[in-house]
Amino acid sequence: MNSHHDHDHSDETSRWSRLRHQAAHLVTPHRHEAMDTIDPVLETSREGMRTLWLSLGVLGLTTLVQAVVVALSGSVALLGDTIHNGADALTAIPLGIAFVLGRRAANRRYTYGYGRAEDLAGVAIVLTIAASSVLAAWTAVDRLLNPRDVTHLWAVAAAAGAGFIGNEWVARYRIRTGRRIGSAALVADGLHARTDGFTSLAVLLGAGGAATGRQYADPVIGLLITLAILMVLRDAAREVCRRLMDSVDPALVDIAEAALRGVDGVHGVGQVRMRWIGHALRAEADIVVGPDLTVVQAHELAVAAEHALMHAVPRLTAATIHTDHTGATDPHALLAHHSTD
Repeated sequence: MNSHHDHDHSDETSRWSRLRHQAAHLVTPHRHEAMDTIDPVLETSREGMRTLWLSLGVLGLTTLVQAVVVALSGSVALLGDTIHNGADALTAIPLGIAFVLGRRAANRRYTYGYGRAEDLAGVAIVLTIAASSVLAAWTAVDRLLNPRDVTHLWAVAAAAGAGFIGNEWVARYRIRTGRRIGSAALVADGLHARTDGFTSLAVLLGAGGAATGRQYADPVIGLLITLAILMVLRDAAREVCRRLMDSVDPALVDIAEAALRGVDGVHGVGQVRMRWIGHALRAEADIVVGPDLTVVQAHELAVAAEHALMHAVPRLTAATIHTDHTGATDPHALLAHHSTD
């Protein structure tokens, strides 16, 4: 027995709404139309877009200020930081496209909707980080081989401070929003911005070295910035690859299993599967019920199990519940029974 569900929990606050909902399940299959899921998807997409536009404006202004100082000073460390800040600002474009696509309803070709566009945006972000690391490294090595004095050191220091403040603000905003709406790509982008902030502070060291006559300090800091970018690249690539491979936090599976076991009438829990579709979770679960239940009773139990999942698991927007029965009392036997179905 399958059960598809996505609803606004606020609709069930009144007793009348609950009774009406239960009555509907008795006369129709437990299935909700795609329109039921559009409102929360639109809301999270709007929040994501708002975050992207604000962070794009802040990082764009920061990049512009730093670019002017680079032209005046010739600091390769600041150039590397400017390139990275600019690349970070531009990652808002693929993410924005992904959020817009994610608003589209599922159809007969894309039956799960367009949420996976967010994962593709994550790949674009990883490639952008990789490209910026190559450019920063090449510039730093070139400056080591061809030393050049750095001028306007006070402006370089001020631009570095502006870079740190802008990136840290954007990082906190992106990470907070990404975790709230369940967007791995936005969280990865926030972590990217946070590292950019600390690399901006590293530019101050290069300026200090140049002020004491150490020309090599500026390109060396540029190379250190490149290493920091590579660290971010590793973490972001790991997070995006996990999402592409349908990885979820095992704690979510534990929560789902506990919620299902807590439903009256559920004798056992078989396999629980989850996957992210954009920044929304979907789940499939097998439960074991008594063999004496009628079809209607088993259906009602599946609905109760589904509601328990929806309330217990954050960001879960749809669930499919499969019911089975067995006379076995050993939990291991229940699982073995499910593995052969």
